Amino acid sequence: MSSAQTPAPDAPETGPRPRRLTAAAALAALEGLALVVAGVYMAVRGLTGHPDDRQQAVTGGVTLIALALLPLLAARGLLKQRSWSRGPAIITQIMALPVAWTLLQADSLAIPGGIALAVVAVGALFLLLNPETTRALGIRGPGDMQDQK
Repeated sequence: MSSAQTPAPDAPETGPRPRRLTAAAALAALEGLALVVAGVYMAVRGLTGHPDDRQQAVTGGVTLIALALLPLLAARGLLKQRSWSRGPAIITQIMALPVAWTLLQADSLAIPGGIALAVVAVGALFLLLNPETTRALGIRGPGDMQDQK
């Protein structure tokens, strides 16, 4: 059997990618892209504008861009149905919930952003924890263990 025919170690067991998995990947990618845009904006404003602390603005921008890697890599893994990708995707959503809560506490235009982020995070969690998604990623629960000989 050639290496092209050998399935990847964390490949799903069977079937095409479910729509829920595709939607979860899209939401994770959307979050990652939003972090990249915010990071680039913050870094550019730090370099070209008049921030209180230029170094802090640039560092914050670079940090947001680095944080974007987690949901972007998770989205790619979800699209390829890699079982490892569900963990980083769930972590991203859990990290997004306190950020959404903080935005909702603001008395400004940040409130709609908080609402949108909360809806995306809760929706993505629902999709990622769905049994259909779990099966498509080849993840077995405690009751699904089979005797391996």
